Amino acid sequence: MLTRIISSAVGIVIAVVVLILHDTFVLNLAIGAISAIMLYELLNAVKCFKIYIISFPSMIYALALPFLVRTKYVFLATFVYVIFVFMGNIWYHKHIKSVKALVMIACTLLISNAMTTLVQLYDYGELQMMLAEEGTGVLGLIYLIMGLCGAWIADSAAYFVGTFLGKNKLCPEISPKKTIEGFVGGILVTGLLFVLINFFCAKFLLDGISVNYFAVCILGMLLAVVGTIGDLSASILKRQCGIKDYGNIMPGHGGLMDRFDSVIFVAPFLYAFLTVFNIYK
Repeated sequence: MLTRIISSAVGIVIAVVVLILHDTFVLNLAIGAISAIMLYELLNAVKCFKIYIISFPSMIYALALPFLVRTKYVFLATFVYVIFVFMGNIWYHKHIKSVKALVMIACTLLISNAMTTLVQLYDYGELQMMLAEEGTGVLGLIYLIMGLCGAWIADSAAYFVGTFLGKNKLCPEISPKKTIEGFVGGILVTGLLFVLINFFCAKFLLDGISVNYFAVCILGMLLAVVGTIGDLSASILKRQCGIKDYGNIMPGHGGLMDRFDSVIFVAPFLYAFLTVFNIYK
């Protein structure tokens, strides 16, 4: 338990530092590094990482995408990466099965693009602030925090509610510790905390901007559901690969993939929701 607490404390400190430096290259570098480590853990789990001729370019792409997403070269870089993988497959076809190349591409594009959505969330908030002539730096940071909290609040709330009130298993064959009571509790707590977070932001950070609290509550609850789907999907893969954790970079927690599996689903959904529905006026 002590090891788990220490790991959490270190992770929180690093996250706070990155959020403080959100308007510098540190945000892009942190997301790129996290994406690359997550990709390594996932490729290692599915026995693809040791195909170095195509795994190294995949790692480089994951590391670079958070920087490239702000340039006109992002689609070209993605196309070049995919072509490079298939060229490697053709050149070493006697040693590389095509299905491995396809798995490599799928894993790389999924993780790198999903995590890079955090950068896009920040940029989208910045754009909205500039169009509203309200300055910069606040709304983008709020979106970024919502993308992370939407994943982690639900997971933590579900754990505590399930610990004290849980009786009925949610998916016993996939994740034995998850309960229906914890799942529902996570949804309700996330919706409530999203309302409180946005109330605080509207009062102290977003002067002159009104919040649609009903939409915010619904958004929080939807993110809790989406995050749980991401968590369970990652758990299924772990069981099929015969592993307990994706890594050990965070003692007591596992790998970064174990901590960010929900974010892979939550961040893109949040970005899509915000581009369709207005929660601020």
